Amino acid sequence: MKQITKLKEPNSLLQHRAQQFAAFDNIPNATKEELKENLLSEQGHICCYCMRRIPENSSPYMKVEHYKCQEHFQDLQLDYRNLLGACTGNEGHPKKLQTCDTQKSSETLTINPLNTNPSCETLFKFNSEGEMSSISDDEAVDRQINTVLNLNMQSLKDARKEVYYVVQERIRAESKRTKNDKPSFVRFLNQELQVWQSKTEGKYRPYCLVAIYYLTKKLKSN
Repeated sequence: MKQITKLKEPNSLLQHRAQQFAAFDNIPNATKEELKENLLSEQGHICCYCMRRIPENSSPYMKVEHYKCQEHFQDLQLDYRNLLGACTGNEGHPKKLQTCDTQKSSETLTINPLNTNPSCETLFKFNSEGEMSSISDDEAVDRQINTVLNLNMQSLKDARKEVYYVVQERIRAESKRTKNDKPSFVRFLNQELQVWQSKTEGKYRPYCLVAIYYLTKKLKSN
């Protein structure tokens, strides 16, 4: 779950919210499309929860997620800070295969990609099998990962495992190349970390937090 820094909300959403009887369900299509583009831009075209890529032509592949659900927080249904961009989460498939907003439904989360103190990025760890878990073995966080959002579904674990392996192999190769040259190796780690933390053409790499976690851990040990 990559930390999200919210941009200025679209003017069209602000104007819609000012209308009498405005609700999320009666947002004009053009306003919803602009909203989606804003959400994608600030999130670097990855899902707010699982970090999979959301394609450029977002509408068929994206949902506007209400962090605090509409069912219980009607007053926040048009609050821009409550709106996130989520993948479709295997909507229409069996429940055990659903993820993210589709799996979450009206459940309440405490882990929030907008949080900065602490950053949501500091709450998670990843192992070589792509499994995601609480870095402090917090049962509440693990429940949200596994039950509420189903972020350890096998296909997501496989995707994260691939990122873990790619980064691990690059580090191993560089470690051999810079043997006995610790400053060069540390410089490489920092450069790799910068790549995974940064957007390229407005996009983060899918599952980027796996690499960020692994590289940060390596830097601390060097």
